[in-house]
Amino acid sequence: MTLDAHLQGHDPGRVAVLMGGHSAEREISLASGGECLAALQAMGVEATAFDPAERPVAALADYDRAFIALHGPGGEDGVMQGALEAMGIPYTGSGVLASALGMDKLRSKCIWQAMELPTPAFRVLRHGDDPQAVVEALGLPLFVKPLREGSSMGTARVDRGADLAAAAEQARAFGGAALVERCIDGPEYTLALLADRDLPAIRIEVDEPFYDYRAKYQSESTRMVLPCGLDVAAEARMAQLARRAFAAIGACGWGRVDVMADSEGGLWLLEVNTIPGMTDHSLVPAAAASAGIGMHELVARILLTSWRHGDGQ
Repeated sequence: MTLDAHLQGHDPGRVAVLMGGHSAEREISLASGGECLAALQAMGVEATAFDPAERPVAALADYDRAFIALHGPGGEDGVMQGALEAMGIPYTGSGVLASALGMDKLRSKCIWQAMELPTPAFRVLRHGDDPQAVVEALGLPLFVKPLREGSSMGTARVDRGADLAAAAEQARAFGGAALVERCIDGPEYTLALLADRDLPAIRIEVDEPFYDYRAKYQSESTRMVLPCGLDVAAEARMAQLARRAFAAIGACGWGRVDVMADSEGGLWLLEVNTIPGMTDHSLVPAAAASAGIGMHELVARILLTSWRHGDGQ
């Protein structure tokens, strides 16, 4: 089988599609990796599934390149990227530092604040801290999130101050402290970045209280609105903000930036995803399709980002 036209001129060799892993997002990662693996194999790439929860990382030495479809700690946070760097194996997406920063919501927000990029006011709530002091500082409603977890796992909306302590405990169950963030009432958007190209913004509409795990991966009522409803100038302004947020943490290759808009048209950065989902419910494939980029081409373009790492090409 010859390589797909999108990969002509690039010989990827043996590609390990990293999926699964040990994080709470394992099942989503297996779904993402399965979609990417099928696309790569259909394009003539010698690609194999590689689950770090079932095989030693040292076995990656048998491969020429890694396509990372791991989500959450251990795969999206710089740990796997560091191992691949040490082994001299090129890999897709962002490098070690950007991956670590993108996974850490607190440090991402601190960097954005330092660079005067808008992000909702926040506090860190550790065990033993006074929840009422956080309510007094930020007001209500609030969002409570684990510091280092994706797919909205452990995330809750808090409308009553009396519920904050329990929500923080739920978030801390994923490790570390809880991030408490002022709620921005308005539409939620996400912007996918693919190399040097900004894909169309998506407005997310849900019937759940917010865009939680169920709304992302299980609900059939979640709506990805494309076109997103913004005029050309407003969407361009949002894309520019997303690109600045992405660059601020040193991210490259591909990813997604989540943004809230308030009632006055202000934009607020929520987080960066350096390895977004690639399932049939995921946002990046939907944005790519709206731009005329099918799944095979999307996966090929992501694979091509691995030429940025380790092989000097």
